[in-house]
Amino acid sequence: MVEMLFNRFLNRKHNIRGYAMRKLLLGTTALAAAAAMNANVALADVAISGYFEWDYSNVNSDIAAKDGTAFGQDSEMKVVFTNKTDSGLTIAFQTEFETDKAGGGTSDDNFLSISGGFGKLVLGELDGVMDQYGIAASDLPSEELYKGQPLTGTTSQLKTANGDGAVSGSESNKVSYHIPAVGGLTAGVSYTNSGVAGDADATAYAARYTVDAGGAAITIGGATGTKEVSGQQDEDTQNVGIKVAAGNMALVLSNSTYEDADQDESTNGVAASFKVSDAMTLVGYTTKLEDDLSTSQEEYTVSGIEVQYTIASGLSAVINVEDYEYENGQVSGNTDDSGTASSLTLKASF
Repeated sequence: MVEMLFNRFLNRKHNIRGYAMRKLLLGTTALAAAAAMNANVALADVAISGYFEWDYSNVNSDIAAKDGTAFGQDSEMKVVFTNKTDSGLTIAFQTEFETDKAGGGTSDDNFLSISGGFGKLVLGELDGVMDQYGIAASDLPSEELYKGQPLTGTTSQLKTANGDGAVSGSESNKVSYHIPAVGGLTAGVSYTNSGVAGDADATAYAARYTVDAGGAAITIGGATGTKEVSGQQDEDTQNVGIKVAAGNMALVLSNSTYEDADQDESTNGVAASFKVSDAMTLVGYTTKLEDDLSTSQEEYTVSGIEVQYTIASGLSAVINVEDYEYENGQVSGNTDDSGTASSLTLKASF
């Protein structure tokens, strides 16, 4: 009897030890899994940035409805996730949010990029290669130009007013491929699928080449794009430009064209900048657009000067003063206009 009770005690003690060992193993496994998950998450770098702009503008226009002063603002937050795989690929996801009321709190530029020795593949909502490789006079000024542009709504048909061509596919969902840099050459192609109907697909090709010449950096850029139009002439656009940067000075010359069933535009632009000091840069620019189609014959000219001033790290002020003139030619519903536009913009980046 005593021997039987002793054996039962030993068996119970063994079972308790086995149960405790199983709990220890399960706990250790859970901790290991959690650590592995944390390690995988840690591989993704997250970068959050944003900006806020506030501006005061004054327009002296021949059109009473456009003559006067106004406040404006623009803000955006950008989030970028980046992960590097064991095979050497860099995978990144980027999304931007238009955070001000005017932007409606909508998301913008949502895309995935995969890059490595083969180049870079971009999938999603982002401007195509025309916007990324083209060179225009409007690249030097910090702020958007043409604050005095007299056209609004459906009457505005000037596609190349900013001098950088009509971007094929805009920010619609597309696929883009960028080749690995070959010396000073970079290039890419983008394709926008308009959907099942396939009657508004867009394709663009673009390239840039940079070379050093006697201490000056010379960059030449060219881009071409076509968007299909069902039952009508396709939309064709081209851009070519050159930028010369030497010391504190930079000069840009550009030409953009756009043609469809209703327009035949050509826009020439020139801009120059001079860095006065570490805190101040001066920019001068002029652009002229002509629509030579017999049913349009519009002309639009704008010239201006900009002062960029860094107040503190992440805080800057921009002053723009420009003169513009618009002739409607034979475009029904548009009105000739000329005037002067000026603005003060405060910019904070985070």
